Amino acid sequence: MIQHQLYIDGAYTDSTGKDWIDVINPATEAVISRTPKATNADVDKAVQAAAKAQKAWELTPNIERGKIVRKLGDVLAARRETFIDLLQEEQGKDYELAGGEVDLAIDYFHYMSEWARRIEGDVVPSDRANENILIYKKPIGVVAGINPWNFPVFILARKVATALVTGNTIVLKPSQHTPNTTMEFTKIVDEMKEIPAGVYNVVTGAGSEIGNALAKHKNVDMITMTGSITAGTKVMEAAAQNITKVNLELGGKAPVIVSQHADIDLTVNALVTSRLANNGQACTNAERVYVHSSVAEELTDKLAAAFKEKKLGNPREDKDVEVGPLINEDRLNTVADMVDEAVADGAKAVTGGKKADMEKGFFYEPTILTNVTHDSKIMRDEIFGPVLPIATFETIDEAIDMANDTIYGLSSSLYTDDMNETMKVINEMKFGETYVNRENFEAVQGYHAGMRQSGLGGTDGKHGVEDFLVTQVVYMQYKNE
Repeated sequence: MIQHQLYIDGAYTDSTGKDWIDVINPATEAVISRTPKATNADVDKAVQAAAKAQKAWELTPNIERGKIVRKLGDVLAARRETFIDLLQEEQGKDYELAGGEVDLAIDYFHYMSEWARRIEGDVVPSDRANENILIYKKPIGVVAGINPWNFPVFILARKVATALVTGNTIVLKPSQHTPNTTMEFTKIVDEMKEIPAGVYNVVTGAGSEIGNALAKHKNVDMITMTGSITAGTKVMEAAAQNITKVNLELGGKAPVIVSQHADIDLTVNALVTSRLANNGQACTNAERVYVHSSVAEELTDKLAAAFKEKKLGNPREDKDVEVGPLINEDRLNTVADMVDEAVADGAKAVTGGKKADMEKGFFYEPTILTNVTHDSKIMRDEIFGPVLPIATFETIDEAIDMANDTIYGLSSSLYTDDMNETMKVINEMKFGETYVNRENFEAVQGYHAGMRQSGLGGTDGKHGVEDFLVTQVVYMQYKNE
């Protein structure tokens, strides 16, 4: 069994601590690797290495940093199948989605590498004679990246590619549940002599301990975290000690509005993907449906039929599996408890509604719930599993009000062929993303950001690059002789 090490200042190193964390295959419950529980001393060593390396890395020409970031994508592409296999083993994705995640990570390194020549400032007119005002965009410094378990390869790319191309150094903490893909990527970094020691570092351990130590470290200039609202709140509290910038992608409770003018077959196909992708474990997954009462029965029947057809099992053993396990037993029990409570309150499980009858693994049956109300807990709290509750509405204003009535504000979607209805919903929805007549999944050139308690700042595209930069204004006077 593999026992990982930390990666600090360009070298693999043992933790100063003695404790280990077992990594579990969620489909088999077998221990597949172990990672060290890093200590505060380990975190400090990694941050100091990143701080020491940052000045020279910032002074490296942008185009050279861009070439390095692109090469990271190239090498990742050459090892695509290795990463797919590791991702399936540690996280439980089906083969198609695992391949899609690795491909998206490759694309992300390639896309971000092109920003090397596009990081631009401004020249603005001065109110004084003989003066120019110059606005520079500069690296923020040392970035601490806390990664989630649900997309460990893609979100690694999001944080690493953006940090490196903008001239920042990074200390990365993978989820304790899915560190194997991160450590495999670290092999790529270690082999690439173009990346100076200290530019990329990895520490492992529990988020409540290592994430907190990173967030409160005085030499960390930005903390970027993807995770739960609870974890994000703790990161903000720790970061406040040094007024450290935070960039947070937190939870979601994505509403879906299905109009009486929707193409129901298109809606069903998109909703199946939007709910069951990654076994229902994505912040952008469709979490609740509001459907016009006139088409509710048709939509529900077709969704239930589609959910029943999904093949459940160990995706690493069978490439035809479409729904795999939840990440761990706690998540499985949480989903089961939420459904049981909803049913006790009057909801009806049209299909699914229970843990899957499997010998091993953390499997839950794809589930459709009806007879729920907007005020029910299942419609208000994040499920993060293959469960879709459905409520009805009579007017589009009613649907918009229910969709916006939430502490979350990440993703949302609308299904309709009525253009006037489309524009009304787009203009009145209070979410960072709104998808119209398509599944919920963002593009690398967009901007992935939430409102309300779904986060601060964002990633992807031009605006995501700018989140990793600081602005310096120079007032330059000169003699007019």
